[in-house]
Amino acid sequence: MRRLQWVIWNGTERRLRTPWRLLLGTVLFVLVSIVTLLSLQLLRETTGIGLLAGFGPAIRPLVLNAIGGLVVLLTLVAVAWLLDRRRLSDYGLGIDREWWVDCGFGLALGGGVMTALVGVGVAGGWLAVESVGLAPGTLPQLAGLVTVFLLVGFYEELLVRGYLLTNFAEGFRWFDRLSPRIAALCATLLSSLVFGGLHATNPNATLLSTAVISAAGLMLALGYLYTGELAIPIGVHITWNAFQGLVYGLPVSGAELPVSLVETTTRGPQIVSGGAFGPEAGLLGLAGVSVSALGIVVYCRYQYGTLAIDPDITTPNLRDVTPTE
Repeated sequence: MRRLQWVIWNGTERRLRTPWRLLLGTVLFVLVSIVTLLSLQLLRETTGIGLLAGFGPAIRPLVLNAIGGLVVLLTLVAVAWLLDRRRLSDYGLGIDREWWVDCGFGLALGGGVMTALVGVGVAGGWLAVESVGLAPGTLPQLAGLVTVFLLVGFYEELLVRGYLLTNFAEGFRWFDRLSPRIAALCATLLSSLVFGGLHATNPNATLLSTAVISAAGLMLALGYLYTGELAIPIGVHITWNAFQGLVYGLPVSGAELPVSLVETTTRGPQIVSGGAFGPEAGLLGLAGVSVSALGIVVYCRYQYGTLAIDPDITTPNLRDVTPTE
């Protein structure tokens, strides 16, 4: 019994060990999501009001994703406090002036790389600009989609990098032979595969799109690994998607948006442009991910003078912990 208890319970940290925390956390996320979906369905059946009724089929998955993000955020507060014995701020949300500076860099990097990517695509003949200008009456839609991308960028980074990567890294430290650096590497690889898998069922997804988005997970993780904060990945995530869809009119992970400042179409082989899924399903997207990763490395080296992995990612900094063994 003591052996079984040791496998399940970490007496020193007064919490379940990583696999059991993640299992219970996943069950809680799924249950809350099901309750939310059933509530939305009941609302539509009893009142005739559907929250997605005002959106076209192409962007309904994005809006539903944003609603799911709000559910995840609320659930993660409980998971952090009750299961992980952490505050939500311990998942890379130690927001201060430095955090905002890093986030500003991330925002600039995501938008800048996507702009360069489109420029290369147009110069190479893989993308073509058809028109420029916002159609009349579409400003409210544009503002609504900006809000959606803000929510998606924030919650996906908090869930995949802040919550999953951190827990994976702490879990891998259970193996005595794994150094913090190796544990962080394993956690980064695993969480990035999860990130790619979460997009594998999107419209028009391919094996290449899943691979490139997994690579994007590695890129986004760099900012978290080197700073211990989610500022850089959140910034990059938001503007990468927003510039891709709302500025340049390209599909965003398979979703065609009804409004954009520039209308861009894909030409040439899909393996380069990404086709109907967007740049992440092609070599243009992979090149953009690579340039972004290099930019994050250079920035962190310049800003912080080192590329060391933040120790808080692999070593728990728990709230109100009193050892029991």
